[in-house]
Amino acid sequence: MTDATRLTRQGKLAEATRLIQRALQGLRAPKPATEQAEPRAANPAAPMAHVLPEVEDVAFRELPAQPDIARPEPEPAPADTVHRPGAFDSHVFISGGKSYNYRLFTPDAAAGTAQGPRPVLVLLHGCKQDAADFAAGTAMNVLAQEQQCIVVYPEQLRSANQMGCWNWFEPAHQRRGSGEPEMIASLARQVVEQHGGDAGRVYVAGLSAGGAMATIVAQLYPDVFAAVGVHSGLGPGSANDVVSAFAAMRKAQRKTGAPRQAAAALPTIVFHGSADKTVHPSNGSQIVQETVAALKSGGELKRVLTKSTEGDRAAMRTSYSRDDGTVMLEYWEVAAGPHAWSGGDAAGSYTDPSGPSASAAMLRFFLRHRRPAS
Repeated sequence: MTDATRLTRQGKLAEATRLIQRALQGLRAPKPATEQAEPRAANPAAPMAHVLPEVEDVAFRELPAQPDIARPEPEPAPADTVHRPGAFDSHVFISGGKSYNYRLFTPDAAAGTAQGPRPVLVLLHGCKQDAADFAAGTAMNVLAQEQQCIVVYPEQLRSANQMGCWNWFEPAHQRRGSGEPEMIASLARQVVEQHGGDAGRVYVAGLSAGGAMATIVAQLYPDVFAAVGVHSGLGPGSANDVVSAFAAMRKAQRKTGAPRQAAAALPTIVFHGSADKTVHPSNGSQIVQETVAALKSGGELKRVLTKSTEGDRAAMRTSYSRDDGTVMLEYWEVAAGPHAWSGGDAAGSYTDPSGPSASAAMLRFFLRHRRPAS
């Protein structure tokens, strides 16, 4: 990876690509999720064969997907014999002259309850994932049905990034009013308007490249989102090109210029595994440090550490709360956790069923927060 980065800096992109491809030739293709589930549950401390190598999650279009390491196409699922509550439909959203596919989960109305505006959660997938895969892996729809939430899963265009990554490291997608952040925020607004969403309870979260994009969107649109969740991701301003993206993923980089303010003012929940070989855990720590610094401008915070007993992996949860008890920041450090959605379902890619449930923790955290009326 060091040689590839050096060649990229020298402008020798073709040589860098060939070098990475040669390195990948000896890598074994990951097993389908159905084959992974049993070993992961039986020995959660063993090396995680289902976690793809670090170069697979790098968002840059010079590196094409390789057929010998691509995730196998899942076999068609058998027809359900039991009714699954809620609707999970495919839609198209046009932004900036481009047509984006997205999936939308709308819960069935809970019996005996008055139907009012519902919370809306926007979930951003990671590289080499799509909306359906991410929905399966997070199992968020099950929780959303219980909590009467709408969930939106935007899908990256392969024409925009061959790996299916959100372009978090490109300046064109780091500004308000344009690019992918504008698409995501506009889609959230439309869902609120057309599907009975609560404009004061709109949240955004993502995994890896999706987590990095979530922090950018939250920073740019605090008038749309009430809170943000980041799983195995990076903070805004971590990179502005391919070279700096590689560097940030290896280890969080010192940032220059003004610290992020808008994103840090939002309630934030961060998950990161200590054994993440794709996005270094220091990135999660950096997001927390920046958020604490900005939140303190609004008053002191009380810090509480709690050991999690959920799942087979140990985890430390650090919470930061106001004097009134409102938790403004949660940081989950998952011991030996890989680059995967903690507590996820093996039906999806990049999941670690052995860890505490990131989906449950994020949704619980989000629903405590409402965006102040403007």
